[in-house]
Amino acid sequence: MRNVGVREISRITGFSPATVSNALNNKRGVNKDTAETIRRVAKELGYERTERLDHIRFVLARKSGKILDEGTFHPGVIEGVERVAAQYKLQTTFTTVELGNRDAAAKQAYEITRDMSNGIVLLGTEMAEEDYALFRDPQAPLVVVDGWSDRYFFESVVTQNENSVFRAVTYLAEHGHREIGYIAGNYRIKNFPLRERGYRRAMREAGLEINPEWRVEVGTTVNTSYDAMKMWLAANPKLPTAFFVENDIMALGCMRAMAERGIRIPEDVSVIGFDDLPYASICNPPLTTARVPNREMGEIAVHRLMEQIREPRDYTCVTHLSTTFVERQSVKFL
Repeated sequence: MRNVGVREISRITGFSPATVSNALNNKRGVNKDTAETIRRVAKELGYERTERLDHIRFVLARKSGKILDEGTFHPGVIEGVERVAAQYKLQTTFTTVELGNRDAAAKQAYEITRDMSNGIVLLGTEMAEEDYALFRDPQAPLVVVDGWSDRYFFESVVTQNENSVFRAVTYLAEHGHREIGYIAGNYRIKNFPLRERGYRRAMREAGLEINPEWRVEVGTTVNTSYDAMKMWLAANPKLPTAFFVENDIMALGCMRAMAERGIRIPEDVSVIGFDDLPYASICNPPLTTARVPNREMGEIAVHRLMEQIREPRDYTCVTHLSTTFVERQSVKFL
């Protein structure tokens, strides 16, 4: 028997998911003829009502590993997912989808999204827009964490990238910095352009000039960011007074390159990162950064999954979580 869900019945009948759900659950407010049509189609398709999920499936969509392999962001998300799944008495299982192998990924994504016994938390950190097509029209409830699609309508939980960086760069400007550079990853996940947009907006509103010579592209691992920054420093003796770095991993590599060249942080140049990964508080000097609520993102994702089952809606929501600005010792006040 096929796994048929509310969304497929909605697509075939033309009625909204909420109307289909209400009819199948014998709730009031659905026209009698409409309800009969929905139930007839559901029976023909082999629909079996699912009272609850068997498990939460955490899907790590891996494109290159250039962000995920060294990062400690997603373990925090997993912790949040497991915590709330346990509250619902659900086990958490784990699946990795290698997006680089398109055919295998498409088959795997199809099987996952048609398995109505699972609720899917899809980690979108490395996903590009074209990758979301693999997960479109899921029969199982699905929530994307740290990613979103501009074409397909997924429930998503994301960070306020632009506003968080705007606040960080404004902080530098308010403390006397007029020459602020930007260190960007050479592998452009969807979060990074939004962070750079926040930087540019803050510079513009502070009346500060953006010097293209102080936009440095580095690798997205500790070692590759270190190598790229080392080369840039050798060719560029003039430094800005501060850098914003797109994430803490890159900040750590760049700070190491600066230290080896005798550049003191924050005496010679200030540095702000993004994520507040565990080592940010113990590196030398401790890193000022924007703390991303990764555990809370995982928790909210599971709650959103359960809402999709209990009360299906005719729309999806993108939930934006703010970051917390964490002041440490990597910024000098001028």
